[in-house]
Amino acid sequence: MSASKQAVMRDKNVQKGGPVHYPFWFGGSASCFAACVTHPLDLSKVRLQMQQRGAARLNMLQMFKHVAVTDGVRGLYKGLSASILRQMTYSTTRFGVYEELKSRFTTPTSKPSFLSLVAMSSTSGFLGGIAGNPADILNVRMQHDAALPAAERRNYKNAIDGLVRMVREEGPKSLTRGMWPNSMRAMLMSASQLASYDGFKGLLLAKTSMQDNLLTHFTASISAGFVATTICSPVDVIKTRVMSAKETQGLVPLLTEIYRAEGLGWMFRGWVPSFIRLGPHTIFTFLFFEQHKSIYRSLKGLDP
Repeated sequence: MSASKQAVMRDKNVQKGGPVHYPFWFGGSASCFAACVTHPLDLSKVRLQMQQRGAARLNMLQMFKHVAVTDGVRGLYKGLSASILRQMTYSTTRFGVYEELKSRFTTPTSKPSFLSLVAMSSTSGFLGGIAGNPADILNVRMQHDAALPAAERRNYKNAIDGLVRMVREEGPKSLTRGMWPNSMRAMLMSASQLASYDGFKGLLLAKTSMQDNLLTHFTASISAGFVATTICSPVDVIKTRVMSAKETQGLVPLLTEIYRAEGLGWMFRGWVPSFIRLGPHTIFTFLFFEQHKSIYRSLKGLDP
């Protein structure tokens, strides 16, 4: 087939509105880039959630400064290898499955409803939570490690060293610790982040004069970040407590203990730092993701 005929066919496919099938790993790659930018905020959020009741409590800025002064600038990136491994497993799975499901149910004449997007993103999030659970445990532990007394620190050298030591010292079952709250959080996160981003983006394009550009992507992503932070806050706190604990504890006893000690306020502990971290992370993730897709379409000659 000649180059001119191929070009005509590409134009017809674009005009018909057929879905473009992007590489499975785009979401994971975009999330890795975002993690490199927002990791210090994520570390501060974990440290805030692990503060004990009764101790002198620090706010987000104070915790950020405390880590930088105590551990140096490199301390702000403690556990970055685990964070990257988490995005490579968790985010690659949830974005990949979600985009694949979305493309399968998108036709030239119709798109999935918002409820359908919620169901697709919840499914992809659950699978992502399972795939990324070991790396998530390492991420929490490595970020919190420097805040522990010297005798209690695990001192993982990197994510691979942490995985090997977890299996050797705690058994393979340790890799599944906190998997159910983590998977539930991943379901909520994906439903409130992926589906709401597509929902906000669709509304902005349909109801306003905004175009499919960086401003629209930014507006939709920060809105999705707000929704995701609020919905996921209670599960995020539980996940952090379970994964950082040295002893296995049932979910019900843990919730009872937290409620007795802290009241209902525990559900939104660290909401502000969570949003300060998740908002930028959501923004950068979708900005990088959209750029991945834009570059791919340009390279493949799929842009109309």
